[in-house]
Amino acid sequence: MGPDSAPGPAVPWRKVLWERQPFPDNYVDQRFLEELRRNEGIHQYRYWAVVKEAGFVGQQLSCVAIFITLWLYMEQGLLSPEKLLWTSLVCALLGYGLHQALTSQMESGCELRTRLADLQSATIFLSFTFGFSPVLKTLTESVSTDTVYAMSAVMLLAHLVSFPYAHPSPPGSLSLNAALFASVCLASRLPGALHTFAMLSCALLVFAMWPCLLQRLRETAPSQFTGLCVGVCVGGVGGLGSQSPGGAVLLALALGSVTLLCPLLLVMLQRHKDNIQGPWDEAEIHEDINHFLH
Repeated sequence: MGPDSAPGPAVPWRKVLWERQPFPDNYVDQRFLEELRRNEGIHQYRYWAVVKEAGFVGQQLSCVAIFITLWLYMEQGLLSPEKLLWTSLVCALLGYGLHQALTSQMESGCELRTRLADLQSATIFLSFTFGFSPVLKTLTESVSTDTVYAMSAVMLLAHLVSFPYAHPSPPGSLSLNAALFASVCLASRLPGALHTFAMLSCALLVFAMWPCLLQRLRETAPSQFTGLCVGVCVGGVGGLGSQSPGGAVLLALALGSVTLLCPLLLVMLQRHKDNIQGPWDEAEIHEDINHFLH
């Protein structure tokens, strides 16, 4: 209700609740909109900065494509499990060394996790995975192949949706579990137990260790992080193209949409943002009230 609805008393209106005034409860005067504030504290995004951040989403999508490509090669007998294991081992050692070097630069004054503890964790995981590979190989024998593929697709999609792109080190439990579940389903359709072990070891490398290294690069070497994301995206499209040209085209379109089109839409729609604040908002306490709690 505006000022014209007032009964016209001689006393001025005051914005207080503890005093009886000759005005309706919902009355406000002409000064009400003087405290209106628009888009206060809104962060203005720059296009290439958003593209750079969206690169993490694109490279994670490409990692899934690379993993599927490796599985297709193993299923068709074009890639031996021994070669995949040795390649995974070399990549893991190189990545671990780089991660340790970057971590020592950032946390030179902190106590770092010992290499012995890392070796013990890796040994335990590999031992259990190798021991249970025959069981995992026969885990989905009673399930139809179409159902296994459908479950794998849903779990990989859940991995992409629930992945903590802002802070991916370590990966979220839901995202990592979904990726490993899909890996177990796909690995159970490979010819032998060694194939299953190699595929699960590769899944750990791609979905658990790689995001930690990439996050460390994003924090310490932003330019190298951008180049690495571009390389992973190119590798994902190229690898998938060797097995399915149509799938490579779809992946390229998805990467273009995620890394180029969506940031453009975000920047364009930002100018139409209209967020208002005023005296009608809830009160915010900016003082430190911890001393009242003791």
